Amino acid sequence: MIAPIHSLAFSIQANRGVYAVLVGSGISHAAKIPTGWAITLDLVRKLAKVVGEDCGAKPEDWYREKYGCDPDYSELLDAVAKTSAERQQLLRTYWEPTEEERDEGAKQPTAAHRAIAQLVSKGFIKVIVTTNFDRLMETALADVGIVPTILSTADQVHGALPLIHTQCCLFKVHGDYLDTRILNTPEELSAYPVEFDRLLDRIFDEFGLIVCGWSADWDEALRRAITRAPSRRFTTYWAMRGEPSASAQQLIDHRGAQVISIKDADSFFVSVQEQVASLEEFSRPHPLSTEAAVASLKRYMSESKYRIQLSDLVFSELERTIEAIDASGFAVQGGPVPTGETITERVRAYEAACATLAPMAVQAGHWGEAAHTPIWLRVLSALATLHEGGSGYVFWLELQQYPAALLFYALGIGAALSERLDFLSDLFGVTVAREHKEDKAAVKMFAAACLLSNSGGKGLEGMQERFSPLSDWLHDRLKPWCKRIAVTDAQFTMAFDKLEILIALSYGYHSQQSLDSYWAAPPACAYGSRRNNGERIIKEIQQSLDDAGDKSPYVTPRLFGTSAAECKMELEAFSSFIAKLSQRWY
Repeated sequence: MIAPIHSLAFSIQANRGVYAVLVGSGISHAAKIPTGWAITLDLVRKLAKVVGEDCGAKPEDWYREKYGCDPDYSELLDAVAKTSAERQQLLRTYWEPTEEERDEGAKQPTAAHRAIAQLVSKGFIKVIVTTNFDRLMETALADVGIVPTILSTADQVHGALPLIHTQCCLFKVHGDYLDTRILNTPEELSAYPVEFDRLLDRIFDEFGLIVCGWSADWDEALRRAITRAPSRRFTTYWAMRGEPSASAQQLIDHRGAQVISIKDADSFFVSVQEQVASLEEFSRPHPLSTEAAVASLKRYMSESKYRIQLSDLVFSELERTIEAIDASGFAVQGGPVPTGETITERVRAYEAACATLAPMAVQAGHWGEAAHTPIWLRVLSALATLHEGGSGYVFWLELQQYPAALLFYALGIGAALSERLDFLSDLFGVTVAREHKEDKAAVKMFAAACLLSNSGGKGLEGMQERFSPLSDWLHDRLKPWCKRIAVTDAQFTMAFDKLEILIALSYGYHSQQSLDSYWAAPPACAYGSRRNNGERIIKEIQQSLDDAGDKSPYVTPRLFGTSAAECKMELEAFSSFIAKLSQRWY
């Protein structure tokens, strides 16, 4: 059987704004707030002391014997404090914390108050009925930006907006502590103003009910209001410690209420709020567009409190990408023969599978922080090791790395546009552990010209005559995803060329070999068809190494060397190699 508290969470999440909360003094118990009756008895003790008598263990009996009537909150206040200002000052000591009490956390909103406020802020709860005089609920609501409609007198109820038009209605049926008209005695609690009854009839008829911290023993008028309600269209949930009183049991039976056994109000409401939040997160539809997914990603990256949501979003999209890649359209044997047409078709199919993940990666590379890096390195590794070994057409086997390479470049271009050289170092240097092959640094696996060793991507549509076909292809594919972070096309192209130069330098560094061979510095646009960009970027890097030395941002993350001297050697060897390539190309 499903536990009642779980049913409650499902009901709240599925029926936003349908449930009202009825809370009594039990919700404020943890805050060390006295009940109205406790204050009345304390006033009796003070009165007894003033007249020089001992009221004993039962001050109400002493008061009854001396004055011939039951102790009355309002009459006592009138007796000990003659003006409204004096009465307010007297009452503040009971409900407002001293500095010492504030340090102890006393007379502050409890976890239960704050959990209810969270439910209100998300629109799950609209109506709160309370028998409490304190203002802890108001404070908790204010802390989440909610200004409730507060009703505590007949006049306020008479002039109130309909419940449907309020964000939150806080109905204080026994009054507010700063108003001496609060209800205390059995006689006062036996009947409400007609305006109260009408509003309560509507609430108990039209809303589901969550009861907590209310014994039902003393509040006759409130009991009658619940009994009068004709409708049970929504369930009543009654949370309590121990066994219900006789009065509570009658109402439970009358409403057919679901009883929830709880430890205390705090743990109950916190649990409900967390379960509703979890259901809301689970039920949230996946973004229907890439733009929506990117917007969610940026929001989650903006604050550390969203780290779990960020991880869930990224890995959920990774799962969808992998499901698409695992489809039969990507068979490596028994399928289409690699030709210019089928190669282009398959590359575009891979890009369609990564159509949301890759644009997210661009933003992650650009806006991310160090805490986000492990998430994306895990995603890259997952794509890189998705298919290992096997047999089939060599080109199709090699092309299985294209999704990982696309992600590698997407992360890289985002970082290049924001000069996140530390992230690029982590990205280039992360070791991809491969079960049946040698482990490699990512930069040695996904540099554009290393990916398709047999053709370099010349089979792609329109790339047959390019110096670096796959590099040009990636340049064109990445550009639309960078429109909001690259002001102009020229800025994007410069960042892309810088990325490829840094890839080449890092490739040589991680290869630990001379930059005299073709594969040590794979050909790319920046030192092929766009030599001016390449020369400008190399000069910029050289200037940084000369000016900052070992403190250069190219040295500190060990992007392509551990010292300025080592980086300069790599840069000089790279420049020499590019000159040789240029002679061959031109």
